[in-house]
Amino acid sequence: MTKRVSKQLNSFRYKGEPIRFTLGTLLLTALCILLLIVATFTQVTIKHLYIPMDALEFLSKEVSAVDILCHFTKTYRYIPQIPMIFFIVALLGRKYGILTICGYIILGMFFPIFALGGGISYLFEYGFGYILAFIPAIFFTGTLLKVKTDFLRIVLMSVIGAGTIHILGILYMLFLATLRHAPMYLVSSWISSQSGVQILYDIFFCVIAIYLGRFARRLLWIVMC
Repeated sequence: MTKRVSKQLNSFRYKGEPIRFTLGTLLLTALCILLLIVATFTQVTIKHLYIPMDALEFLSKEVSAVDILCHFTKTYRYIPQIPMIFFIVALLGRKYGILTICGYIILGMFFPIFALGGGISYLFEYGFGYILAFIPAIFFTGTLLKVKTDFLRIVLMSVIGAGTIHILGILYMLFLATLRHAPMYLVSSWISSQSGVQILYDIFFCVIAIYLGRFARRLLWIVMC
C-alpha cells in the first residue's frame, strides 16, 4: 500500500518534472507555511524621513527642531507577507514554492489564517485576490531565479513579482466591487490601503528577502550534504 501511494505521489508532474515528496521537503514546506502565517499577522513599524507637500510653507513658520523632525517623519505599519513569499520561492524554488502557497490557501479554507479570517466565505473578501496572485508571482520569480542573477535582475524580479500581486489583487477587488455595486470611494480606499505606498515597501523588502532566501538555500544545501 505504501509503495502504491508513493508511486501515485511521484507520478504528479509539474512541467514534466516529478515532485518527489520526502519527509525533509514536506517538513520544510510546512515550516514555510508557518512562516507565511506568522508574517501575515506581524506588523513592523517603520519610521523614515520624507518631504511633505507643505514642506516650504511649514519651514517658513517659527517651529522648533522637534516639530520639524516630527513633521518630516513618516510612520508606517508594514505587514511583511509579500516579502515572505519571495523568501520562500528563493529558498524552495518554483515547484515547492507553489506547493507551499497552495497548502496555505487550502488551510485558509478551513482555519482563520488569513489577515481577516478564513473559510470558504473568504473567497468573496476584497483581499483574497492578492493571495491568489501569490501563485503567478512565484511562477514568474521562480522561473527567473533559475538563471544567473545579479542585483539589477533581482530588483527586476521584485518589481515584476510584487507588481503581479498588486495588479491581480486590484483586478479581483474591482471584480467583486462591480458585482456588489460598491461605491467608488470604498473601492478607492481599499486600493489605497492595500496597494498604495505598500508597493514601494514590498519591492524594497522583496529584494532583501530574495537574498536571504538564496543564502538560506545555500546554507541548507551545505547542511544536507
